[in-house]
Amino acid sequence: MTTATKTIASGVDEHSGSHGYISNKEDYQRRLRRIEGQARGLQGMVQEEKYCIDILTQVAAMTSALESVALGLLNEHISHCVVDAAATGGDEAKAKLQEASDAIARLVRS
Repeated sequence: MTTATKTIASGVDEHSGSHGYISNKEDYQRRLRRIEGQARGLQGMVQEEKYCIDILTQVAAMTSALESVALGLLNEHISHCVVDAAATGGDEAKAKLQEASDAIARLVRS
C-alpha cells in the first residue's frame, strides 16, 4: 500500500501542517473545478458521438490543464516544504528531497 493509499484509507494526513499551496488554494480549486467540467464535457461528447479528433483535442486541453496544476503544486512543494526541510537538515531533508524527486519522476512518466 502506498503512502497516498494509506493516507486515503486512514483519513489521516501524515504530512500535517501548513502546505505551500495554501495561499493559492482557491485558485487551485477553481482550476480543478474547470477541469472537472472539461471531464463532464468529454463524457457528453462521447455520449453524443462527436468527431474523434474533436474529442482528442479536448483530451489534450484537459491533460495540459492537469499538468499545469501538477507543476504549480510541485513548485509550491519545493519552495515551501523542501526548502524548510533542507534548512532543518537531517533525515527529514533527505526524505523531502526523495519525495520531490519521486513526484517529478511520476510526472515525467505520465
